[in-house]
Amino acid sequence: MSKERAEKDEGSAVGLDKGIEKLQSRRDSKEDRRVAGELKGQRVRGWTEKLLTRTLSGVIYVVVIVGCLLWGTLPTALLLSAMAWLCCSEFFRIARMAGRRPSEILGLACALAFPLAAWWRGTEMILCVLCFLLIGAGVWYVLNPRANVGDVAITLFGPVYCSLTLSCLTLIRVSDPTLAGSFIVLVIIGAIWAEDSCAYLVGSTIGRHKMAPRISPNKSWEGFYGGLVGAVGVWCVGAALHIGGLTFPIAIACGLLEGVAAVMGDLFESRLKRGVGVKDSGNLLPGHGGLLDRTDSLLFGSVVAYVFFVLGGML
Repeated sequence: MSKERAEKDEGSAVGLDKGIEKLQSRRDSKEDRRVAGELKGQRVRGWTEKLLTRTLSGVIYVVVIVGCLLWGTLPTALLLSAMAWLCCSEFFRIARMAGRRPSEILGLACALAFPLAAWWRGTEMILCVLCFLLIGAGVWYVLNPRANVGDVAITLFGPVYCSLTLSCLTLIRVSDPTLAGSFIVLVIIGAIWAEDSCAYLVGSTIGRHKMAPRISPNKSWEGFYGGLVGAVGVWCVGAALHIGGLTFPIAIACGLLEGVAAVMGDLFESRLKRGVGVKDSGNLLPGHGGLLDRTDSLLFGSVVAYVFFVLGGML
């Protein structure tokens, strides 16, 4: 009996060794995929972590903006000023990667000043800051022999692109300092957010026809039209709530124009990044990239909304 039991134990040990060798062999065969992060469990975990990170940073971003808008005109101007400074800083980073050497001190100072100037004295003070930017860039060019015309152009364009555009939201907000004024700006910003979300959902689901494959390969015409529906929908909600005296024809027109401008703003920034070979303008917002990546659509869209309001006599 002891001999049979010994043989059985020996057979079990051999079987266990073979099982361990088999498991180790399977593990070794997956080592390359494990290192590359291509295992199913790794992909699921990575996707979940990315989604949670993106959602959390997005929620904080939205809460801060909505909170400042509802708080008052000065918090709105301070927020837009900070956003403009960060966006301009990221823009100058891209410009440096392209070989340009702008005057960042001058550009960032004016980027900080435009929204605050709009809050203080409206368009008159904005013109003062713009004149200071033009004269300052000229003086800097004369005193800096290493600067060229391209550097001057980038110095001027940075704060105009990243800050003067956002100042339009300040002008709209201060035109009605009551709570109703904050709702008007929320409609403008909400339409951009809805446009981005709807474009992504529709494009990722049924997108087949590429819109600008050389600039932004993931954009499709289906997503573009879906985004327009989202933007117009937010404006129509604003009209239904009688925000800012909006009517449905005006809401539809402004939603369409802002939606188109938002897409152009997104493509513009995508081309800037593609020109220097970077995916994101920065890493300020986990899961989203830089602030300019999140604000690019709003830069163009806010200008269109402001012009539409001025020409329509609503400001």
